[in-house]
Amino acid sequence: MAGGIMEDLEAFRKAQRADGPATILAIGTATPPNAVDQSTYPDYYFKITNSEHMTELKEKFRRMCDKSAINKRYMYLTEEILKENPKVCEYMAPSLDARQDMVVVEVPRLGKEAAAKAIKEWGQPKSKITHVIFCTTSGVDMPGADYQLTKLLGLRPSVKRVMMYQQGCFAGGTVLRVAKDLAER
Repeated sequence: MAGGIMEDLEAFRKAQRADGPATILAIGTATPPNAVDQSTYPDYYFKITNSEHMTELKEKFRRMCDKSAINKRYMYLTEEILKENPKVCEYMAPSLDARQDMVVVEVPRLGKEAAAKAIKEWGQPKSKITHVIFCTTSGVDMPGADYQLTKLLGLRPSVKRVMMYQQGCFAGGTVLRVAKDLAER
């Protein structure tokens, strides 16, 4: 009897595991709606921060921008939003709360836009999604962006979620490794 149970358990476990390495089946991307050309970014930045009088610093910043190999900077912020939230541009002003309030809403929206593109490319129903792995360097909130994304996408509440914050430049690799580990196990 015990041998039959063990065989059944092994068959069950094998059915739950991937048959081979994990594969990326679709990719979706999204960027904030506003873009500033890198060549004009120093002028834009020093204008919105009321720092145009800092000409030496502006020239240094221009050299950094020129050498960055970046063509466009995508951002949520506009001059109108910054005028409504002046502390965001003030040196040493307490602006974290204002920034946090913005990203808590906007980060999951960008996630939804990217996820919707990936789901469409994948060509399967959302009901087949079992896990959501979300990483951001912007905003820390509870419930997190992973939860907000599942709601925005209309996913089942039983979808397993992994939320990672503040991973910096290696976030993409970390998220892919975690997704690979989950998919193969």
